[in-house]
Amino acid sequence: MDNDEPVPETKLTSTKRRWAADGKFLTGRRGRPESERLPPGQHLVKDWPVLDLGQQPHIAMETWRLDVTGAVERPLSLDWKAFQALPQTESLSDIHCVTTWSRYDNRWQGVATRDLLDLVKVKPEAEYVMLSSVDGYTTNLPLADFAAEDAILATAWEGAPITRPHGGPMRLIVPHLYLWKSAKWLTRIDFRSRDTAGFWEKNGYHMRGDPWREERYSGD
Repeated sequence: MDNDEPVPETKLTSTKRRWAADGKFLTGRRGRPESERLPPGQHLVKDWPVLDLGQQPHIAMETWRLDVTGAVERPLSLDWKAFQALPQTESLSDIHCVTTWSRYDNRWQGVATRDLLDLVKVKPEAEYVMLSSVDGYTTNLPLADFAAEDAILATAWEGAPITRPHGGPMRLIVPHLYLWKSAKWLTRIDFRSRDTAGFWEKNGYHMRGDPWREERYSGD
């Protein structure tokens, strides 16, 4: 699915489009009190719910590839062996889904986005990132969010490889934004000078998605 192609209609997209139109789950609370860990309108879960567009692509490791393109001095096209050879890191973070669930203390292993940025050397005009996945999913991020200290191109969760339903073998995790911004089955990272709406952003969802500001929908 190209970023300019129309979004296909599914039960999930029609439901979430209706939520955006109705402002569902919004509490009106903004900001992050120091005493609170759970963003407004969220509830805690102990499992890790699975949400996707109806596809869970099987990606053979021998054909897996990550392309890093756009406004960078050193574009990359990495196979799995080359990606695994990059500096590896571990992180611990909470995650928050726009469908109102949150999960505390997730342990990740993978490549820190900051290490990837050091490698590709982003050009001064780059201010945004477009993420593309094997299943055609896209989502956009400000470069500053992609470069967050705890953002990670994750290959393992809780000490085991990330499973296919959760975006394995590699997915992005940007824990301070709603989880739809953390693309599963990531295959391309494109650095751009202008912001462009991705899949859910075209369906009424916020261009940034800060859980503490309840940036669920485009009108927020």
